[in-house]
Amino acid sequence: MESKGFKKIFSEVAKSNGFESAFGGWFKDSAESIVVLDLQKSNFGDYYEMNIKIYIQGMFGNSYSRTKDLVKKDIGDVFTRQPSEYKSVFDFDEPMNSEKRKTELAKLFSKFIVPFAGKALSKSGIRELAEKGEIFLLPAVKEELG
Repeated sequence: MESKGFKKIFSEVAKSNGFESAFGGWFKDSAESIVVLDLQKSNFGDYYEMNIKIYIQGMFGNSYSRTKDLVKKDIGDVFTRQPSEYKSVFDFDEPMNSEKRKTELAKLFSKFIVPFAGKALSKSGIRELAEKGEIFLLPAVKEELG
């Protein structure tokens, strides 16, 4: 599968799960935070990494809005990637036809991304994700979050 085709399929699945496309990434936001999904092409093989960034409103005095910098430059107040069990979906060396890849992406969204983003859209949900070990909070972020 080629990059352009994969991004199209990813975008379809992301949009059908409530994410909005802008600046080459996919956004879901609330009054408390913004969750950004960004596909990063690897320099080491024919695969992508999915960067998941959480920007917490008011963190260190910042007020965030959807911009290209949130997708391409910054890493967010919290940063993680797709769970390892879904790595093959992003790896084009893995033999997988487009329908199967789309089905696996849909599964990734329903089982991981949608529930994760739902929690990440609130400060209490972010604390809960950290307590369960699903994300790591840097000490300064943890302190600022309270």
